[in-house]
Formats: sequence, C-alpha cells, structure tokens
Amino acid sequence: MRCPFCSNTDTQVKDSRPTEDDAAIRRRRYCPDCGGRFTTFERVQLRDMMVIKSNDRKVPFDRDKLMRSVQIALRKRPVEPERIERMVSGIVRRLETAGDSEIRSATIGKHVMEGLRVLDDVAYVRFASVYRNFREAKDFEELLDELSDE
Repeated sequence: MRCPFCSNTDTQVKDSRPTEDDAAIRRRRYCPDCGGRFTTFERVQLRDMMVIKSNDRKVPFDRDKLMRSVQIALRKRPVEPERIERMVSGIVRRLETAGDSEIRSATIGKHVMEGLRVLDDVAYVRFASVYRNFREAKDFEELLDELSDE
C-alpha cells in the first residue's frame, strides 16, 4: 500500500480489525520512511460493475461516490455514521448479487431513495430533489404529500 504522505510503497500494517458490520477489514498502517500513519479499508468485491448513466455513457461503479452522495443528503442530520455505512454496504451488496455487471444509475438512485426514506425524511427529500430533477416548489409539495400520505 502506497503511503499517502511520501508515496513510499513499503508500508506496514500495525493493526487489523473488522468493521462493525463485518463488511470490511480496517487496517492501521505505518510508513517507516516518513513516520506517517493512515487507515485503509479492505472490502470484498464480487464483480466489476459498470454504471450506465442517463445519457448511456458507461462509467465504473464507485462505492466512494455513492457514499459521498448519501453523506451530502445526510449533512447535518442526526444519523449515526454506522447506519449510513450499513445502508451503503447493503446497496452495494444488492447491486453485486443482482447478477448484472451493468447497472443503470436510476436503479442505484432508487435503492438510495429507499434507504434514505428509512433513515431520514429530510435527507430523502434532499436526495429526491436532485434524483428526480426538481424544477419548482410544486415538485417538493408533491413529494411531501407522498410522505405525509404514508
């Protein structure tokens, strides 16, 4: 593993332990050249997946991008990081076990919407405003009506 501080390729693992949901291994690493310490995560990847964007362009699936999108929707909301991690890991697991190596971005968005609806209504509305491409206040009203009906 390359050191993020000095780019040395000879780093040492000082501690390894599973994450709380046992979906990854957290490793504390040390660089003998610069003395830097950093953390890495090792996850199982069942297959390489490609995302088909709305314009039919294909890009590699990026778990970190999915996590960033969810975190933006949940910014300043009272949701524990462990619950966010579990939700994202669950989405990735569902996508990987679906059997398709190409996934439409709309499918990923639908899974995120389902997860956010359970975690936090405000984050759900925030994500929906981007995912459904809201143009005016009426779009928000319709979504809020859907939430209040349930």
